[in-house]
Amino acid sequence: MKNQEKILQVKDLYITFNTFSGKVHAVRGVNFDLYKGETLAIVGESGSGKSVTTKTIMGILAKNANKESGQILYKDDDLMKYTEKNYNMIRGTEISMIFQDPMSSLDPVMKIGKQITETLRLKYGVSKQEAKEKAIGLMKAVGIPEAEKRYNQYPFQFSGGMRQRIVIAIALACDPEILICDEPTTALDVTIQAQILELIKDMQKNRDLSVIFITHDLGVVANVADRIAVMYAGKIVEYGTTDEIFYNPKHPYTWSLLASMPDMDTDDKDELFAIAGAPPNMVHPPKGDAFAARNKYAMRIDFEKQPPMYKVSDTHYAATWLLHPDAPKVEMPKILKKRIERQKRRAGEK
Repeated sequence: MKNQEKILQVKDLYITFNTFSGKVHAVRGVNFDLYKGETLAIVGESGSGKSVTTKTIMGILAKNANKESGQILYKDDDLMKYTEKNYNMIRGTEISMIFQDPMSSLDPVMKIGKQITETLRLKYGVSKQEAKEKAIGLMKAVGIPEAEKRYNQYPFQFSGGMRQRIVIAIALACDPEILICDEPTTALDVTIQAQILELIKDMQKNRDLSVIFITHDLGVVANVADRIAVMYAGKIVEYGTTDEIFYNPKHPYTWSLLASMPDMDTDDKDELFAIAGAPPNMVHPPKGDAFAARNKYAMRIDFEKQPPMYKVSDTHYAATWLLHPDAPKVEMPKILKKRIERQKRRAGEK
């Protein structure tokens, strides 16, 4: 761990939504810590509760959301008890967020420069010139060429990748301590995606930021995250360091996610892996392990009782009955075993 100082603690977070179909149990007892200067990735399929968790931290949940229970501790304050007025004091200045689609995050009729300086001027009352100088410095820092000229341009005059760089500049304008990235590269092509990931990594390192990175793609965070939390059906089912998750995964859902990733070494003789079935209906959460219906290794107890978090190492935990001392010995899929062996060989060659 880079730093043992906890900057954020999420404890037993439970969030539901009122809908016409009934109450949706979106986040069910989530626990994690964020340490100063680290990047924590939260991964899982769409609907697993990743974005709801981070939107709760930011205080931007929809009106039909219910904060059923839990704590979000930041600097000894419980954010779950914050009013909108309290949130306005820290949102953007201490905790900031980057969203998936840069175009929906930017005002199409407001010049880029004004969008970057707006929070600075409103919250800190800095002069127009001082705010402009900082904005141009930020634009240069995130890789915008001819920043002085582009300061007065509109979002439509920028490419998708450049718009996302502007969104990052806005998020960093007030020097926050925590940066939440909610699938910030999904709307971008692969080449630009790699550039944005590298930029976020550099910004995190240079500014000693604590980053929460949300994605459905484990491959995206391989070189970005220090630790990974795997979410499924509103729960964290496994978490550990990046190496532990990639080289020694324990939960069948993590196996499935890793095995489903595209691989440069896959040839036409290899069997392509897909996760069977679909996530459960969270209006009626499963009684046992939520992944049981899609898990070919599921036992009877998986359908009857939720597994506890078993300790694999001091930094690695997984919620699967397969780690119970009396459980049968089950090996991960062959396709994943081969891939991990190749990754270890490559790592050894480096």
